[in-house]
Amino acid sequence: MLWLSADLKFRIKQKGEYLPLLQGKSLGMIFEKRSTRTRLSTETGFALLGGHPCFLTTQDIHLGVNESLTDTARVLSSMTDAVLARVYKQSDLDVLAKEASIPIINGLSDLYHPIQILADYLTLQEHYGSLKGLTLSWIGDGNNILHSIMMSAAKVGMHLQVATPKGYEPDPNITKLAEQYAKENNTQLSLTNDPLEAARGGNVLITDTWISMGQEEEKKKRLQAFQGYQVTMKTAKLAASDWTFLHCLPRKPEEVDDEVFYSPRSLVFPEAENRKWTIMAIMVSLLTDYSPQLQKPKF
Repeated sequence: MLWLSADLKFRIKQKGEYLPLLQGKSLGMIFEKRSTRTRLSTETGFALLGGHPCFLTTQDIHLGVNESLTDTARVLSSMTDAVLARVYKQSDLDVLAKEASIPIINGLSDLYHPIQILADYLTLQEHYGSLKGLTLSWIGDGNNILHSIMMSAAKVGMHLQVATPKGYEPDPNITKLAEQYAKENNTQLSLTNDPLEAARGGNVLITDTWISMGQEEEKKKRLQAFQGYQVTMKTAKLAASDWTFLHCLPRKPEEVDDEVFYSPRSLVFPEAENRKWTIMAIMVSLLTDYSPQLQKPKF
């Protein structure tokens, strides 16, 4: 998938080629949660490849309210070639995937955010030349972004050091799976409540919002719990000499200070752009038989 993303980016952005690989295809986009990067990357990327994206908000479609999830999945299957769903509950996504006869893509759920992680890995691949052997240092909430990293990092040869406040650790079932993947792939996984310990020796410092959509009522409690978790140059001093910084955005200053966020070490804006190339690759891989022409990079 990363190879295909790099190929599309090279051919379209660098060489200026027009590749209408999705001409005649349509995409349903179900968004229960608002978004900047997921919506823009998907709409513009699908259209750039010649397809027609159709954006559906909670004002247009109420999952499981006006119509059952089963019926919604079957109707969308008859009218579109794929669906990207950005939902509150992973269970709703699971039902859509079970009942639909077309691909259902996780655009975000309470449990995972896989399309974000593809963009992160492409960004790191471009910067470091290879993913294998990198150490990721997660400093923040045990949320859907972290879950997606935990489920994938070991499979591409990356080590993971996680720091979360007490009470905000990742899902125990996901932790168990991540430990198994680390053992199978001979990588290291560590979990702590000390952000400086997690940062030590890390190539990539990563954080995310402390207060996700739907958690607004917990804001005061969360801000107190996450004291000491802001990523700063003090944090970076403990990292590897070639450290970089990632954040999936939107960002708040309490999560990472301006000195790190806007530094040359910050890859957040290339990371945001790569949301487009990676989602395009997902669509192309699901809906066409296209093969990359770019030489396969080392991962």
